[in-house]
Amino acid sequence: MYGSGILRGLGVTLKHFVNTYLDDIRWGFRRHIPDEAFPIRQGLDTRGVFTVEYPDEKLAMWERFRFIPFLVIENHDHPERPGHDWCTSCGICAKVCPPQCIWIVRGNDPETGRPVPEPQAFYIDIDICMNCGLCAEFCPFDAIKMDHDYELASYDRTSAHIFDKQRLSKEFRYWQSIAPTRAEEEAEARGGWEHKDVLKQKAKEAKAKEN
Repeated sequence: MYGSGILRGLGVTLKHFVNTYLDDIRWGFRRHIPDEAFPIRQGLDTRGVFTVEYPDEKLAMWERFRFIPFLVIENHDHPERPGHDWCTSCGICAKVCPPQCIWIVRGNDPETGRPVPEPQAFYIDIDICMNCGLCAEFCPFDAIKMDHDYELASYDRTSAHIFDKQRLSKEFRYWQSIAPTRAEEEAEARGGWEHKDVLKQKAKEAKAKEN
């Protein structure tokens, strides 16, 4: 009984071993498999022993993969608000953050001194961040998202792992590129691709023209 089980297991291993070389022939004995092969290699149709030669080869992250948060800003070629923050510095993300790794400094108008709905400074300690995604889930303006960049190791933990606003800010088109399905779902729920404040302003202007 035990001998037959061992033989069957060795047969499966031998089958995968042979299929590995058949796949090498299939892709032309390339050192790294081409991009068109990744969906097959990662799917149910893969054969043989599949080892990713990291860092030369990297697996594509799925849309809902979450790592360090980033701040959404308008595209730099936006006709009305180039590079403008979606974040209104409401502080909800910092309040719901379980490890309390988010710090926000709200901006003030230099002339009046009154607060303005945008962050002057925004910091995240990536050593403390647990990548839970609660900040992105509770943000009422869809201004904070979870990134797919997981290669953040460095030798300097004292300064390199405190991400400031400049390093956290990424264009809206970046979010569309890494999570197109989710970006479309959010735009449908929001009522458009623009920031909520912009959509409200456009609605007011349209109503004023009608009156």
